[in-house]
Amino acid sequence: MNRPSNLAYTFGVLLGFTFIFYILRGLGYLSFMPGGILLSLIAASIVTGIIYGIQKTRRL
Repeated sequence: MNRPSNLAYTFGVLLGFTFIFYILRGLGYLSFMPGGILLSLIAASIVTGIIYGIQKTRRL
């Protein structure tokens, strides 16, 4: 059984945190936070997802 890498955990946590931040900001609880933080979380989620996908499909 393959154990997921640390990058998979990082991707999952970052994606979950981005989703929660997006929902709370949309409801108005975190409306004081700048939109740049949300954009950087989305960008970090995309980048870690791409890196994880590349790492997962590499042949050794």
